[in-house]
Amino acid sequence: MWSALSQLSRFIASPKVTKHRLFVWLPAGTVPDQQLIVFARDDDYTFGILQSRVHELWARGTGTQLREVESGFRYTPTTTLETFPFPHPAEEQRQTIAVLARRLVELRDSWLNPPGLSGDELAPRTLTNLYNERPTWLANAHADLDLAVLDAYAWPPDLDDNEVLERLLELNLQRSTA
Repeated sequence: MWSALSQLSRFIASPKVTKHRLFVWLPAGTVPDQQLIVFARDDDYTFGILQSRVHELWARGTGTQLREVESGFRYTPTTTLETFPFPHPAEEQRQTIAVLARRLVELRDSWLNPPGLSGDELAPRTLTNLYNERPTWLANAHADLDLAVLDAYAWPPDLDDNEVLERLLELNLQRSTA
């Protein structure tokens, strides 16, 4: 992993256990501890797929749950990432997902660190608190990203959670026998 990370200017990380499956960029040189799952990828497309509803549904379905939902769920790379059937998008779809992922990160970063706030005012501005509140602008940014990811799979935009999981499982099974 260290060799792969050393080639990148940034990489994707997510807590092993969390209430909200959140992905963030960490700069090269950051030494993650055992509480983080790291992804040796530096592209916005992969970030967008991982941060999508499609991947979160798969992660919740294939990861493990701690006591109650409020305690969070565990992301397990062997059963979650390694089995996740990424879409095979056209280049235009890939670029759309990347643009929307960058926009989501920009919006979150602007909320987390607005100019002119003191340390005390910034302290409660965490991703967990943001996702607990889930303001309209955040929900809209995620909805846009989710639609683009569904389009990359060539799936209709109105699939419910069970339909998404059924289709992901079908893709997983198809690809595992190919």
